[in-house]
Parts: sequence; C-alpha cells; structure tokens
Amino acid sequence: MAETDNQPPTASNLPVMVHAQYVKDVSFENPSAPFSLRAGLENPKLDVNINLDVRHLEDPAIKSLYEVALRISVRATRAEQTIYIAEVLYGVAASMPNVAEEHHHPLLLVEIPKLAFPFARKVLADLIQDGGYPPLLLGPVDFASMYLSRFGQKSEEGSLTDLAVRTAVN
Repeated sequence: MAETDNQPPTASNLPVMVHAQYVKDVSFENPSAPFSLRAGLENPKLDVNINLDVRHLEDPAIKSLYEVALRISVRATRAEQTIYIAEVLYGVAASMPNVAEEHHHPLLLVEIPKLAFPFARKVLADLIQDGGYPPLLLGPVDFASMYLSRFGQKSEEGSLTDLAVRTAVN
C-alpha cells in the first residue's frame, strides 16, 4: 500500500507549539460593596476591553519563541458609581519553529489568542463571581476580524503590540 501525505500531524510538525499558559496578573476592585450587592438593584452597565500584547522571547534552546498576553478588563457601573473593576492578564508562551517569519504575525494575533481566550474568560468569570456578582459570561471573540480590521491583508505592517477591541455589554 502506498504512503500518502495525509498523515496525522505530530507535535514536531504543528505550526504552533504552546510551551506554557499562565495568569500573569489578576485584579478585582469592589469599591461599592456591600451596598452594590443588595437585591433588587438594576443591572450594571459593563464596559469590556480586550487587548493583546506580543513580545519576542530570547531563548537559545527554542527558535521563534514569543509571549502573547491577553488582557481582559471589565468596568461595571450603575449611574456614575463604579460597582467593580476586574482585569485578567493571561499569558501564553509559544513558538513557531517551522513557520516562516512573515507568517508569525497572524498566528500570534489570531490563533494563539483564540486558543487562550476560553481560559482567560474562565478566570475572569470566577473572579467576578467570587466578588459577589453573577459571573460574566463573555461570548466568543472573533480575533480574525479584529486582526483584519486593524491590519487588513498586509500582516507585515504594524506592531505586534496594538490589537485591541472595546465592547459595551448591557
């Protein structure tokens, strides 16, 4: 029987290798508690921001090593009063040893955040719930659309540190 090129991928030939995922920083401020926790109050207005930061990591043993940091920030307000502020900075250390450098940009700003987002979202939801509020259940984020709106089709333009989305959740 002849061999085909339809062999399943192995860890050594995948385009991205994740070396670590971790919480870099977490913050929760609850300045209006316990009054903001009373029953019968209107739901707060939520302002959610998602930012990405990418930096190259020097490591003689690992070629093309990067850190992608996904920051999710939430500010909940009722009228002019801040109810809570929550922020998670979630990091991923990943390498792309078998990918040409001109293809790193979209992998770092689309595929790795897509992989990390569910973990960061869970940390944030638990943090808000532990603060006494219902967990914030963020929907999926379309990192590809964010990328295309910021950089268009030219992935080599722009910095690796300036992809962001801002959304209001009511």
